[in-house]
Order: sequence, then C-alpha cells, then structure tokens
Amino acid sequence: MTPFVAGSLTEEELRELCTTAYGRFSHQAVVPLVQLDHQHWLLELFHGPTLAFKDVALQLLGQLFERFLSRRDDHLTIVGATSGDTGSAAIDAVAGREKIDIFMLHPDGRVSDVQRRQMTTVRAPNVYNIAIDGSFDDAQALVKRMFNDADFSRRFNLSAVNSINWARLMAQIVYYFYAAVRLGAPERPVAFSVPTGNFGDVFAGYVAAKMGLPVAKLIVATNVNDILHRALSDGDYSQGQVVPTATPSMDIQVSSNFERLLFDAGGRNGQALADQMRGFEASKAMRLTNAQRDGAAALFSSARVDADGMTMAMRWAYDGAGQIIDPHTAIGLAAAQEAGVDASIPVVTLATAHPAKFRDAVERATGTRPPVPARVGDLFAREESYVKLPGTFEAVTAYVAERATPRA
Repeated sequence: MTPFVAGSLTEEELRELCTTAYGRFSHQAVVPLVQLDHQHWLLELFHGPTLAFKDVALQLLGQLFERFLSRRDDHLTIVGATSGDTGSAAIDAVAGREKIDIFMLHPDGRVSDVQRRQMTTVRAPNVYNIAIDGSFDDAQALVKRMFNDADFSRRFNLSAVNSINWARLMAQIVYYFYAAVRLGAPERPVAFSVPTGNFGDVFAGYVAAKMGLPVAKLIVATNVNDILHRALSDGDYSQGQVVPTATPSMDIQVSSNFERLLFDAGGRNGQALADQMRGFEASKAMRLTNAQRDGAAALFSSARVDADGMTMAMRWAYDGAGQIIDPHTAIGLAAAQEAGVDASIPVVTLATAHPAKFRDAVERATGTRPPVPARVGDLFAREESYVKLPGTFEAVTAYVAERATPRA
C-alpha cells in the first residue's frame, strides 16, 4: 500500500496503523488459506471483529480517518449504504471516535438477523442506523445523490465508507498478493473466484493484476441477481428487479465499482464513460462497447449460481473437506468449480463471511447450525436502536441534517 499513501504517511506510520487495525483479528495469519482439495483453496477473510471481509479494509480505514482528522480541526460525516456487511464493519471501525458521525442505510428486512444486530446494537453517540423502505440499490442511489447534491455536500464534510472510497480497495488488494505468494507466485499464476455484488472486492483483484501479480483469471460469481454475469458474458448491462435471496450481500443490480472496470478496459475515456452511464441511469439498460468487452475478457470470466448450486457447494465443502462455509462463499466456490481453470493453477475462493452470519441457510444446507463466535458477545441479548424511513432523498437528508455536525 505504500505507493498509494506516499506524501501522506511514512512507511513507519502506515505499518503502525496496520498493526493496530489487524491486531483485533482473531487469527494470527489475519487472512488464512485453507485447502479444500488438490486445486481449490479458501481465503478466510472473516476473522475480523464483525465476521466479514469488509473488516480487512474498514478497520484500517477507521485508523486512517482518525489519523488525518487529528491533524486538523474538522468533523467528518460518513454516509453509507450496506447490503449487510459494510455497515457493521464501518460502524465497528468508527464507533465512539471523536470528530466522526456515521449514518448507515440498510434495506429494511433484507439483511440477516446477525447482520442487522451487528449494526443496531452498537450504542455509541456518533452512530445512526437507518432502515429504508427499498433495496440496497435504492440505498446506494440515495448515498450517491447526497454526495452529488451541491447544497447538501457544502453543508457537511461528507466521506464514504462504501467501496467508492479508494482506501477500501487499497487495503483489499493486499490479500490477493498474500494468497498468491503463498501458492507459488510470482513463479506461477493463481486464479481467484469472488462472490460479487458491488464489484469492489473483485476489482481489487484487477488492480493487483495491474500491479504485476500473475493472476490467471478473476471469476465473478453472482447469484440470480446476475447483471454482472450478463454484462461480462454477453455485454448486456440491464437492470432488473432485485430478487431477495439467501445471499443478501449480493442482492444488487447496479454495481458502482463496475464503472471503474469499464473506464479502464474501455480506453480510460472519462467523458465517454460519463455519457454512457448517464444513458444507463435514464434507460436502466446499456450494451458494453467492444473495447470494454474485450478488455474485460482478458482477465475476467463469470458465472450465475442459483440456490441449488449454492446448496450443493456448501454440502461439498462440508462433506469433502470438513469446512462450513457461508452462502456467499458457496456461490464463489460453485463458480470456481465450473470455471474450467487448468488443473496446474490453484484457484482461491474468497470466503467473504463467517457462516454464523447466515445460520439458517447454512443449517438448511448442511444440517449443522454454526455458533456465533464468542468475540461477537451477547449479540442477541442487546437492545437494538434504529429508525425506519421511507426511501426518499428528502426524508433521509432531513434526518441526517438534523443530527450531523455542519462544516466549520
């Protein structure tokens, strides 16, 4: 990460922040590799305090926010949208910190009970949880509109914790290098399968490849909300209705980080992409250009995995390797197994969440109900606190404006 922070942090300062951030993880390896068979591996990204891969980036982001805010007399208003895991990880990272307020939007009734409680039971004066009537896409659109609204963004010093924040991706690039080096890189390439909703996690792998890591393939694994699979396989980026599934973190139709790939793969023409995305926002449909499709195809493949495929992968991991995996990881594993990667190339599936976050789905598939780790504490005994709001810009901004600290 050092090249990305040059001029802002010394290498020693960055190391100190990383040591603090990852000292809270429950595994000494932070993100350990687990072997499933001769070719397939899991990269366990869920050993942080909120049991999901988002901790890898957000524990560090919380440290970065505090470090830079301590250098100036300023207050930060974080607004974010979550499909389940970003919210709890971001709240854990900044709860109780001075000079920061966090407002987190989640789709009411569309996250698991563990995911919701990890957000709504945090009792800190700077934490505000908002359940909106709508989908994650609706929540994400509201957050983007807040940043783009000149009047609102002038009044408050806004910052993002979603993967539109580059620091999120910067920290996630690291574990691609970590895993690949342990499996023989740079002497041999490694493939990665990534359960994907908002495209941030897999885009970090793309950046790792651009930095020189020998990535054989990036497999984009989607559930039945398959806009990314359709875009990568036949160029059809058209928005449909979000279908609620057992993998709520992937119940997304508009992937904000996909624009980054289209920009890079399509020739890095910002104006052309802006025009293309404006057309998409108006019509909810677009075709990828030949340059975008060819640029993506050099590294990416994709798969759509339905509920049956997810269940079969969970059972395979449990019966064949003694591993209990969560539904999102199972979709990544199913996609990895059908990707047809040469047998000489290791395939790493990113295990993005602890199975205890999705206990019902895991129990249905494997017959085993994973216990919530002790480090989460008495999650189901604590009182929840959140507000329900209609999914309108006026309702959400009025709530935020009444509670946030204006710019100095």
